[in-house]
Amino acid sequence: MEFTEKHVMGLKDLLYKMADDLLILGHRNSEWTGLGPILEEDIAFSSMAQDKMGQSLALYEILHELGESDPDTVAFTRNDHQFHCSQLVELPIGEYDFSLVRHFFYDHADAIRFDMLADTVVEPLQMVAKKFRGEIKYHTMHANTWLKQLAQGSEEARLRMQSAINETFPFALGMFEPSEYEAELIEAGIFQGEEALKNQWLETVVPLLESYGYTVPDASTVTPIFGGRKGVHTEYLQPLLDEMTEVFRIDPAAEW
Repeated sequence: MEFTEKHVMGLKDLLYKMADDLLILGHRNSEWTGLGPILEEDIAFSSMAQDKMGQSLALYEILHELGESDPDTVAFTRNDHQFHCSQLVELPIGEYDFSLVRHFFYDHADAIRFDMLADTVVEPLQMVAKKFRGEIKYHTMHANTWLKQLAQGSEEARLRMQSAINETFPFALGMFEPSEYEAELIEAGIFQGEEALKNQWLETVVPLLESYGYTVPDASTVTPIFGGRKGVHTEYLQPLLDEMTEVFRIDPAAEW
């Protein structure tokens, strides 16, 4: 099938929101370095942050092949309104309960999205999806282990995790904000669409959380927090970008 202009625009939109999610959450996860509750968690969150940065770079490189600016320019010169990330990933790290729940919700969605894209008709994206599935599998295993372990811990631990699940769930549903190009993406075999992804995600995370002993909000009664995919962000994103791009802005032409 020959791609139309709308197909290409839809592909770019998909790549931007995936890459931006990974870049911003990678930066947020890196903020746990030196702060984790145990040394192994310092290492784990730092490692997963590095993985996400590498995955975002691979997606920005595909965008560059499609005519967008080079990865450094795309990552370091846009303001918050030009980012396509979900609001979930830009929120401050908070306490460890929130960061673990965000990690669980996001990485399960990421794993399903990359599994879907392993069958996309866009060959460079298909190759990237297949390449990183192993990394993402480790991320979901890490998240599962901690949510299960804390559910079986003290009453305080279980209650704090349950509270974090309740508070984070509307932001997590915001990951599946539909694109204006959903029909074109599905028609062309590029991506199965956000609704299909959300349904598979719910079929994965709800039984898992319930098996650990948590209660999951009913998605049909929760209002998703949309806006991020359209450039509407929280007050937390621009300060994060200012911090993230500080060195780059000193001398954008410098070679490292």
